[in-house]
Amino acid sequence: MKKRHIIILVSILSIAILFTGCGEKDKPSGKGGDDTLKVVLLVNGNLGDKSFFDSANEGMEMIKKEFGATTKVIEMGDDDTKWQPTLIDISEEDWDVIIVGTWQMKEVLEAVAPDYPGNKYILFDSSVDYEGDKYSNIYSILYKQNEGSFLAGALAARITTSDLPKADNSKKIIGFLGGMDVPVINDFLVGYIEGAQYIEPDIKVATSYVGDFFNAAKGKEMVLAQYNLGSDIVFNVAGQAGLGALDAAKEKDRYAIGVDSDQAMLFKDSDPDKANLILTSVLKRVDMSLYRAIDLELKGELKWGEAEELGLKEESIGFAKNEFYEKLVPEDIRKEIDDLEKDIIDGKIEVTSAMGMDTDELNKIRNSVKP
Repeated sequence: MKKRHIIILVSILSIAILFTGCGEKDKPSGKGGDDTLKVVLLVNGNLGDKSFFDSANEGMEMIKKEFGATTKVIEMGDDDTKWQPTLIDISEEDWDVIIVGTWQMKEVLEAVAPDYPGNKYILFDSSVDYEGDKYSNIYSILYKQNEGSFLAGALAARITTSDLPKADNSKKIIGFLGGMDVPVINDFLVGYIEGAQYIEPDIKVATSYVGDFFNAAKGKEMVLAQYNLGSDIVFNVAGQAGLGALDAAKEKDRYAIGVDSDQAMLFKDSDPDKANLILTSVLKRVDMSLYRAIDLELKGELKWGEAEELGLKEESIGFAKNEFYEKLVPEDIRKEIDDLEKDIIDGKIEVTSAMGMDTDELNKIRNSVKP
């Protein structure tokens, strides 16, 4: 009898160990048997743009610091043939959340994510097509960049019609440099034009597109042409290529508006002459939106299988009001910008979006302000 009891006990213990092992395999990937969250960011470009990708990297630093997460940032460069293989490789690894961004990664993610239903992916600054419920493991973040750009346009219009140094009151022309002629960049443009026309209905907006987000030399050349045309101030929305716009501002001693990160503060120590020409920056707070997403995920509240649109109200779009803004922009103009910002947040001003806008309508807007 005693031998029989031992055999039964051993069998029970073996079954318990078997089920315990199965439980370990069923844990969400990335936990590795502990509670440390593992988050990886794939950059389809390189850090050092002092705008969009650097903001995403700052978000990863916040996630690491505030949540004690294990984080990794991978720079994939601008060779788009490497993006999908890299995403596949990372998807085979042990990460809780895999983050990618920009419209350029949309199709790549749509191709890869369904093959890894146990993984969780965040796509920022674009959205997958959720029809058919194919992407229940993807959370998409969209930004209301048109709201921040409305404020930039209003500021630019005020500057060009003011008595500030470097303003040519006779022409009333402002400039815009986009990376590519794509919806997300045109959303910046439409908001910028609308904000400028809110202040000065007859204002002209010189618009150029670099054709990519990397060619700073071409960006500089295009902005120099806009300054030569009579623009007092140029808004750059071109990633790393937009750094050329800031070089042009310094060369011509004209004003500029930065994008994504607070670009004046980034150059405060390394190039103070340049920083003193950047009146403000429209902040696409990729950092805050990624931090917000991980915070919600840890609370079990993140809306997987959906897209969210974040703007001024959610503090995922901002307007830099730093020491240069305080010094260079008169108090009455700053007060006006504050009032416009509040009106947008309160819904009193609804800014037109270029997202989903057809080409004819967009061309009508661009041509209406062509110098």
